Amino acid sequence: MIFQTPQRRQPRGPVRLSSDTRRWGVMLIVLIGSLGVYAAERWMRTPDAPIAGNAFVADGDTLTISGTRIRLVDIDAPELDQTCLDAQGRDWPCGRQASAQLRSRVRGHDLTCQPKSTDKYGRSLATCTLPDGTDINAWMVRQGWAVTSGAANVYDPQQDEAKSAKRGLWAGSFTPPREWRQQHPRTDNRKD
Repeated sequence: MIFQTPQRRQPRGPVRLSSDTRRWGVMLIVLIGSLGVYAAERWMRTPDAPIAGNAFVADGDTLTISGTRIRLVDIDAPELDQTCLDAQGRDWPCGRQASAQLRSRVRGHDLTCQPKSTDKYGRSLATCTLPDGTDINAWMVRQGWAVTSGAANVYDPQQDEAKSAKRGLWAGSFTPPREWRQQHPRTDNRKD
C-alpha cells in the first residue's frame, strides 16, 4: 500500500497582497487615469475660440482685446525703448514707431485673433486679422515694423519684400529685437 501525504488546502478567499504591492498598484492606476484625462483634453478638445473686438496696442507685437493680452505669433517687433539707425547712421525711436504704426493700422477696426497657444507670461499667442481679412502679423513684417520669428519662419516672404524695399527697420540698421532684449534686460517685470 502506498500512503499519500494529504495535501494542504489553500485557504479560499482573496489573495493577500503586501502593502508595498498595493501602493504600487494604486499609483499605477492613478498614473494611467491621469494620462487618459490628459490625452482626452489634449486631442479631443476644440481649438481656442477666436478673440474679437477693438484692440489696445501695447507695443509693436502686443495688444489687448477685452482684457485678453495677445502677442502676435511668429513676429518680433522692436521694444518700445529700442532705437535703430537710419540710412545716415542717426538714432531714431524704431520701437515707438513700430507701436504707432500698428496702432494706426488697427484703429477703428475690430480685430479677430485666432489663438495658437500661450506664452510663459500667460499671453495668448495669436494671428490677428482685420475685417477685410488682412493678416496683421504679416502686415507688420511686410511694412518692415517687425521681423519674422520662430522656427517656422512663417513670414519669410514678407520679410524679404520689406528688406528689398528698405521699409521700416530695413531702411537703416538695427539690432534684432531678441538680441536687444538680452542686452537690455527689464527690471520692471513688464510682459509687453
